Amino acid sequence: MFANSPVDIFAFAGREIFLKRDDLLHPAFSGNKARKFGYFLDHEFAGINKVIGHGSPLANSLYSLSTLAKMKGWQCDFYVDHIASQIVKHPTGNYAAALANGANIIDLSVLMAQKQTCTHAQSEHQVLLNLKASPNLNAQVDNVGLSCQEFIEAQVLANEPTALFIPEGGRCSYAEYGLNVLAQEIVQFAQANDLVDLTVFLPSGTGTTALFLNQYFVRQQTAIRVVTCAVVGGDDYLRLQFSMLNPNTLEHPQIVNVGKKYHFGKLYPEFYAMWQRVCASGVQFELLYDPLGFIVLEDYLQRSELGHVMYLHQGGLLGNETMLPRYQRKFG
Repeated sequence: MFANSPVDIFAFAGREIFLKRDDLLHPAFSGNKARKFGYFLDHEFAGINKVIGHGSPLANSLYSLSTLAKMKGWQCDFYVDHIASQIVKHPTGNYAAALANGANIIDLSVLMAQKQTCTHAQSEHQVLLNLKASPNLNAQVDNVGLSCQEFIEAQVLANEPTALFIPEGGRCSYAEYGLNVLAQEIVQFAQANDLVDLTVFLPSGTGTTALFLNQYFVRQQTAIRVVTCAVVGGDDYLRLQFSMLNPNTLEHPQIVNVGKKYHFGKLYPEFYAMWQRVCASGVQFELLYDPLGFIVLEDYLQRSELGHVMYLHQGGLLGNETMLPRYQRKFG
């Protein structure tokens, strides 16, 4: 794994909080994805020459998987439900960086369209090979009902005996390895600074990072606890994600919200305003998770009497190349 990421002091909501700078973990492999994929980086996988993943063509996990593959000397195949034509014509952010790393980004909607017109003389596997030869084709077709993960499990993995499959966003038990390392760093920081209690706050997608951090703190009988908020789905969705990895609710993080439903990926003026506000500190944050994270944290700090607080900076700054122009076009 990489060197211990630094901790800064950050002025926010009328007080000073600690800022764990996992965005500085490694120039090309940072943030929570580096932690989640740490197991695969640190261990040898005999006979493996490819990593297979899936998710959004703009996801941080796409770039991180492509970087992991490059470091390990593997090919990276990444399946997506659909790639917008604008992204294909003008690659940017995580998508462009993954392509530069040699990632093979496979649009499932194109594959489904090609399969529907496949001749009897051409096997489904051959269609897949043809698609991989031209992965940036794009077509508009009806959804045939297969998710990326279902398609990979049903029709890809059987033909890929030398491939390693990692679920979307690294939501798997292997993520515990790297996140335990992060948890140990936080415990060591608390001990070195005589912090009797510490609340670690971070916004969550699948909740993998928040869960494994809190699980470690509980099992090690520390006074450190994790508080998080749901960004991708609602609180019930996040609880379900926790339970899929660990059914023991006593080890789950606390989930807080501001009582308003936000849709993932939608542009909100209060998100843009919060992002501008926290970036004025001189630290750059990303535009997809951090704005809601700081909105929820500020509300929580005003409603609760917390001791020491640490915000986990999870990287993902490359995604701003896609998000920031959208905000600027809409809000100026």
